[in-house]
Amino acid sequence: MLEIFICEDNVIQLNQIKSIVNEYIHTNDLDMGITLAVEQPEKLSAHLEANPVQSGLYFLDVDLRTDINGIELAAWIRNKDLSATIVFITTKEEMAPLVFRFKVEAMDYIIKDSPDTHIKKRIIECIDLSYLRLLKGKHTNIKYFSVKTPERNLNIPYDDILFFEANPDPNLPHHVILYTPTQNIVFRGTLKDAMDIGTEFFLCHKSIVVNMKKIKHVDRKKKEVVMINGDIIPVSRRKLPKLLETWESERLM
Repeated sequence: MLEIFICEDNVIQLNQIKSIVNEYIHTNDLDMGITLAVEQPEKLSAHLEANPVQSGLYFLDVDLRTDINGIELAAWIRNKDLSATIVFITTKEEMAPLVFRFKVEAMDYIIKDSPDTHIKKRIIECIDLSYLRLLKGKHTNIKYFSVKTPERNLNIPYDDILFFEANPDPNLPHHVILYTPTQNIVFRGTLKDAMDIGTEFFLCHKSIVVNMKKIKHVDRKKKEVVMINGDIIPVSRRKLPKLLETWESERLM
């Protein structure tokens, strides 16, 4: 089931969005529902802290008339729900560039000044695409790496993982850092935990396990790999031949 969340400080507009979403869900008998619709972002964040969600659909206003705006809220949500689908519905068209600055990766940015029929159409398009992704996920057997931190439990899709690194902080022995394009997650564990999850995860250095599917380029001369996000990772001389062989086979799959 796809969980939907709405945060809009104007109660009239909040109810309008709820009505559009509920009507479309019930008319089309979709496997989803509104879990929470609130005016205050604090209520949404408190709910997610107590009830972690993966791959939720979030409709957020940008100007929430509190200490936190909708884009900052979205960045916080992205940290909690890595696969979240985020849609902004707002009058603040000029704030759209902040979506990129905060690396929110929003699906849509709907302007409230648009005609009601246009807003409804855009909301429905976002629901349809999110539902399609839900169904695709069910049929492609998406694999997740489970991470337990002091703050929360997370399920990170393998496809979101760039690499793992043994934590260099001497104050945190037996901890590993998991890197994704949007966040770094520190958890108690070993690199063996990462090596055991799939053939695409390769120990390229004594302290790093890399996701072969996220390598953009291998520099044989410098003995390093460049990841799709630009991160550069060292490769030991002994591991380089096997890495190249495995990387080439992964690219052909």
